[in-house]
Amino acid sequence: MKKTKFFQLIAISLVLSVLLAACSGGEDTSKDADKESANATQELKALELQAIPSMDTVMAQDTVSFTTMNNVMEGLYRLDSNQEVVGGMAEGEPEVSEDGTVYTFKLRDAKWSNGDPVTASDFVFAWQRAIDPENASPYGPYMMDGKIKGAAEISVAGAAKKEYDLNTLGVKAIDEKTLEVTLERPIPFFKSLMSFPTFYPQNQKFVEEQGDNYAKTAENLIYNGPFVLSNWDGSTASSWTYSKNAEYWDAEAVKLETVQWNVLKDAQAAANAFETGEADVTPKLTSDIVPQYEGDERLVKWLEPTIFWLKMNQKDNEALANVDIRKAIAQAVNKDDFVNSVLNNGSIVANYAVPQDFAKNDETGKDFREINGNELLPYNVEAAKESWEKGLAALGTEKVELRYLGDDTENAKTIAEYVKNQLETNLPGLTIKVESVPFSVRIDRENSQDFDIQMAGWGPDYLDPMTFSDLWLTGGGNNKMDYSNEKYDQLVNDAQTTLAQKPVERYEALAKAERILLEEDAAIAPMYQRSSNVLVGERVENFTYHLVGPEYSFKWTSVK
Repeated sequence: MKKTKFFQLIAISLVLSVLLAACSGGEDTSKDADKESANATQELKALELQAIPSMDTVMAQDTVSFTTMNNVMEGLYRLDSNQEVVGGMAEGEPEVSEDGTVYTFKLRDAKWSNGDPVTASDFVFAWQRAIDPENASPYGPYMMDGKIKGAAEISVAGAAKKEYDLNTLGVKAIDEKTLEVTLERPIPFFKSLMSFPTFYPQNQKFVEEQGDNYAKTAENLIYNGPFVLSNWDGSTASSWTYSKNAEYWDAEAVKLETVQWNVLKDAQAAANAFETGEADVTPKLTSDIVPQYEGDERLVKWLEPTIFWLKMNQKDNEALANVDIRKAIAQAVNKDDFVNSVLNNGSIVANYAVPQDFAKNDETGKDFREINGNELLPYNVEAAKESWEKGLAALGTEKVELRYLGDDTENAKTIAEYVKNQLETNLPGLTIKVESVPFSVRIDRENSQDFDIQMAGWGPDYLDPMTFSDLWLTGGGNNKMDYSNEKYDQLVNDAQTTLAQKPVERYEALAKAERILLEEDAAIAPMYQRSSNVLVGERVENFTYHLVGPEYSFKWTSVK
């Protein structure tokens, strides 16, 4: 998930270095490179660790799904190969009201893959589906409440089982090619937000014709992006294909004819496939593979603004509802050893809930992390044991058993075993039962809160600390662990409303909320900020990753 604002210069330089190298030889070299790309077979082979859980933009909630959508669909905006927000379905600059709350977009002439025009009504239909409580979209309320006018009122009414009118949502089709969006308040990162898949359009006629089958397979979808999805048989499919979309408005810019994807959960097998030419792009490499490629030009790496933490589900769990038990768990894992020995891929220890090198204050220019630093909930065995004994005494027991939910990849299993060993070793009387399941199953179990502890990660959806801070609001769509603190809620609400136009005070409020989340409540146990490492073949030009939102774009990628 990622944006215009994610200025991690090292990460961006890795992408730009490929472009600069192609251009540095002058006009003749550039022409030769164009000839090479034109003459090459524009087919790419890529590997993924997980299957695609969902292709319904209203129901998706994971990076694999969002990344696929980013390549086969398109919203008002998208991120380009230079990490800048550029027009997608929106043509030209929107008209903006004097108070910054009403945007009027003109849509370009674009078609769905079935030939239907993309219209303003397609956006209205999709956004109303996303906010409709009956659909229980995991991202709709999260992305719209407090941002799009009327969204929060619809969500509240739905939760209270009261009537609501979807037409009160602040999105209107003025005519076929004119879309009006009304905000609750000015949003500095609004264009970046509009590049996120939750805000993509949907063709009402097609969706309703498909009924319950909509988005279940590639045949039950239509597309308005650079590619169309083919050979995808649903959420358990281990392979799928991007095929160039002849109906795409900017088809001339798309060089690749196909991107063939296969799921391969074993990292060493993926590296082997890369070396034998069976893959041009690998999934993110595990710690045991990365050292083999240090110094290799084919290794592309960057520090993501993505944090992984242990979520501790307080629902119907007396032990995890106890703050001392949570503090004990949060401080019982040696994170330095974890990132250096288990991950060993450039990831760094995170004792925070909002990543470093991510969001800078508009007024001071300082990174958000400078306020609270990196020591909010550090590894401390003595403190962990003290909290553990206090928590056990309050519970009136000497033993606690907890279920750890994780993915079924080899890397995830290794991480789970390390966490299990650390917790059981440092907290006497604790037993951890590891449950490794397919990615889509883990997502379902998280939604239903069928877990005690799980290693979960979050990548930002837009460039602002709020994309992390509002995760933990009481009853929030991504909370999924029954955490609730009135003081935390108030501070985040203030940052969204009364302090929205006061950058310094706003950041201070969010920093205070972070201290409550971690130091006071130990609601989550931050573990690490991820570094990504992938292998990209020498014949691949302009491999494009993003730091916010969907991870990859293949619109500008080619084979030389």
